[in-house]
Amino acid sequence: MNTTQFTTLFPLGSHLCREPMPPMSEMKRDMELLKKQGFNLIKLQENWMIDEPQEGGCDFTRYEELIAHAATLDLGVYLGLTCEQAPHWLYEKHPDCRMIGRDGRPIPYEAPTTLPADGKPGPCYDHPGAMAEQLRFITRLVQTLGRFENVVVWNTWQEIGYWAEALVGQSVCFCPNTLAFFRRWLAERYGDLDALNRAWNTRYPSWEAILPSRASRQPQAVDLAWQTFMDDAQIAHVLRRRAEAIRAADPLKRPVFAHKGGPTLASGQDWAYARCQDFLGSSCYPAWGCGHGWDDGHARPFAREHALLTELWDSVAYRYDHIRCANPGQGRAGGVPVWAAEFQGGPISTGFHKGRVPSSDDTRRWMLGAVSSGVTAISFWVTRAEIMAAEQNGFSLLDSAGATTPRLDEAGRIGRALNAHADLFAQPTMQPAQVGILVNEANFQVCSHLAQGGENLAYSTRGWWRLLWESNIPADLLSAGHDLERLGRYRALIVPFPLSLSEAVAAKLADYVQAGGCLVSEAAPGRINEEGVCNRGELSPALSALFGVRQHSFTMVREPEGGSRWSPAERTWGEYLEAQMLDGGGPLAGHALRVNVYRETYEALAGAEPVLRAGEAVAGVRRRVGKGQAWLLGTYVGHSGTAYRDPAIHAAVKALLGACGVAPEHEGKLILRKRVTSGKEAWLFFNPTGERLAEKVSVAGWEKVVDLLGAPVERAGALVELTVGALDLRVLILSR
Repeated sequence: MNTTQFTTLFPLGSHLCREPMPPMSEMKRDMELLKKQGFNLIKLQENWMIDEPQEGGCDFTRYEELIAHAATLDLGVYLGLTCEQAPHWLYEKHPDCRMIGRDGRPIPYEAPTTLPADGKPGPCYDHPGAMAEQLRFITRLVQTLGRFENVVVWNTWQEIGYWAEALVGQSVCFCPNTLAFFRRWLAERYGDLDALNRAWNTRYPSWEAILPSRASRQPQAVDLAWQTFMDDAQIAHVLRRRAEAIRAADPLKRPVFAHKGGPTLASGQDWAYARCQDFLGSSCYPAWGCGHGWDDGHARPFAREHALLTELWDSVAYRYDHIRCANPGQGRAGGVPVWAAEFQGGPISTGFHKGRVPSSDDTRRWMLGAVSSGVTAISFWVTRAEIMAAEQNGFSLLDSAGATTPRLDEAGRIGRALNAHADLFAQPTMQPAQVGILVNEANFQVCSHLAQGGENLAYSTRGWWRLLWESNIPADLLSAGHDLERLGRYRALIVPFPLSLSEAVAAKLADYVQAGGCLVSEAAPGRINEEGVCNRGELSPALSALFGVRQHSFTMVREPEGGSRWSPAERTWGEYLEAQMLDGGGPLAGHALRVNVYRETYEALAGAEPVLRAGEAVAGVRRRVGKGQAWLLGTYVGHSGTAYRDPAIHAAVKALLGACGVAPEHEGKLILRKRVTSGKEAWLFFNPTGERLAEKVSVAGWEKVVDLLGAPVERAGALVELTVGALDLRVLILSR
């Protein structure tokens, strides 16, 4: 199998091994089982410490034997690197390559195996000697294994990140090499020290005087910059160097990617990572959690329907929408693949806590849910049950013994069906959306450094996505740092919890409205600038002018029914208004929106039409500017997508977007997502209820309509009578 052939298939794979390796005979036998089920890919995870225990003594023979056997079965190989699991000789040769913690002391940990966290945090690759050794090893690995044509893709980082606070108790890296890199990055960003001092309201006498705070994280400029640097620049530099080394050594120039353990939601971080190699993927373990503590239904023991629905929309569809949109070219022709690089195959098992064994229904729901968000490849973690005690007998498609399981059978069945329509599913064919949801890394950093800030930002963003998903209005996530030049593709742009906005971003949003876009902002846009400094008037000056308002009040509001999901305890009397709804007017007449977290009221200036009121006070406006509309909503509507849910909120959101010229893809309870290519489409219908749903769907203009999995399709002229089981998906393939 070569790369060209591989790209015509929907890559369906499973992770075959990680150290310590099971017997070679067992792995070869499992390859054969996978092949019989229709899998076309296996993943091998290499480990630097295991593969070069002595400097220069590389041994890749086990991988060579497995890759050669895979070739006899016409199986592609997805090969992942584990460079954080560095060999002991590296630390002996370069003792100053150890990461330095916030407390100023070296991190002594050296990972003996891939567990618990693939060697994280590892050495500091800002150390020139450590970086050179890593690149030398990668080059030799690729030169050795790259001669096999059935190696089809390289993965440079198994779940990107250092995870140092969780693993070693503090953040990294405060070593001299990283601090020097930080200062160079600042110099490129600000140009000169005077410009930095003006922006930060500081008086640093030299670049060398700039140090990140060693105290707890604070929303001051140096700490905001430091965390942005570590999250978006330092890790990105390591990713780029690894990808460059692979490309230079690989004669067949196969794709290079990396994957996250999960997206950093409401952040632009993943847009930065996606541009360091050919594309970015993500792990997916739907049954590892059950939503957010603020959600309706988040009470143990979890109700079955709530849990299964949350796994699908929150853990699969929303997260892969984020990863898809972070990748270059999404939303237009020429996009890149979207890989489910680790996909839950069996029960979550950590220590002596074993999760439920996924049923075939779970496997089908998760796989098709991922496909509904644009995923083009799925690789399960893992094939055979984990043998290490920390994850004992967990995660796998196969149990510790035996030739099959219902979940493996179902994964193979779904994979074979997807491969029958690889032109739709193995390529980036997601239907273009009419609505965007803005994520802004500067806002993410400011909010993350504020008590109650980051959680509210992520919660509102997630809630807006769910409101739109349930309303059958497809939405893309857009990054303020990467996507502002293509805002014109979207009829409407939602800006959730926009506490921090630069005037440069505000100007781009104003241009979008002037050109015909509909901007919908939640309360207090640009209350704080990107450097952590409050704006006078408590709004972005540019956005205050765009919306035609001055702030009148900004006050916390109690949650319904005496709740305390996000509300801090009162310091004294008078901090909170009572729980309330905002009444709609104009295009929102007859509708209402719940007040969440805060209520902001305004003095409406010339051209600002009140569309929400709290009694006589104006709490939302619409202003027509140029060819477009600027909407300012005086609260955080996104929270209503998942907390204190009310069908009235969905109706108000539909009315708002209807006034922006956006209509639902489908009128009904079934949720529709589409994969689209020339002359052929896949319509993926999800039933989010606990009962079977039957709805009529128009297929006018399509000659042939079949069910992806072979179920009969009842068609009468231009209509199909579609029945979908409770919490299940059906996929129709339409062709001309």
